[in-house]
Amino acid sequence: MLLAIDVGNSETVLGLFDAEELVEHWRVGTDTRRTADEWAVVLNGLLAASTLTGPNGIDGIALCCSVPSVQHEMREMFRRAYGDVPAVIVEPGVRTGVPIRMDNPKEVGSDRIVNALAAGHLYGGPSVVADFGTATTFDAVSAKGEYVGGAIAPGIDISVDALSQRGAQLHMVEIVRPRAAIAKNTTEALRSGIVYGFAGQVDGIVDRMVSELSDNPDGVTVVATGGLAGTVVGECETVDVHEPWLTLIGLRLVFERNSS
Repeated sequence: MLLAIDVGNSETVLGLFDAEELVEHWRVGTDTRRTADEWAVVLNGLLAASTLTGPNGIDGIALCCSVPSVQHEMREMFRRAYGDVPAVIVEPGVRTGVPIRMDNPKEVGSDRIVNALAAGHLYGGPSVVADFGTATTFDAVSAKGEYVGGAIAPGIDISVDALSQRGAQLHMVEIVRPRAAIAKNTTEALRSGIVYGFAGQVDGIVDRMVSELSDNPDGVTVVATGGLAGTVVGECETVDVHEPWLTLIGLRLVFERNSS
């Protein structure tokens, strides 16, 4: 069993693989104050509750992390609680098989490289990955599987929080599909602006990236992933595939490349 861990700024997603099959998954909040011992308690509790394995039932660990302080604690937790389990942390020097065509390759988040690897493996190239997390990121993968660049926009939750804090008569709402674009009350108006607004943003950015990436737009696969993708992906005209576990799949591939 392989445990894959994707630490984002707001949430941490964990998945358990039996060979190539994702058989279990969890989502917990990313708390930068959590120590290595606390992470061990969280992880042991999740594994112990699984009907498929226990805390001692994993054969490998793969991690990508967007929060340096959490990565430090995770590394310490692996050493102390899982010292006999092979662990791969996606960082400079780890083989991903993805050439990075950027001015400074070290600036690219490890999760974005892992997503590019998974997209190329699952769907071939060229492709564009839209990842809906704390930020909404867009990543372009060439036909050769190269990471060639991307774009970063404020995420859905960040935008909604900012709107409710700065708008005196606006409030937080559950983000679900609105009944119509032309809303009849404030709650529906917020939902309309958020859902259709972000869908329009995705389509606009993806269209521009696809035109720069390939002379054959129909040959580019657009993949949506991330915890908030389900909020708007159904309203996007450019998205071809919704793969919620893209990053975990990429982590499995990285582990396989580095554990031989």
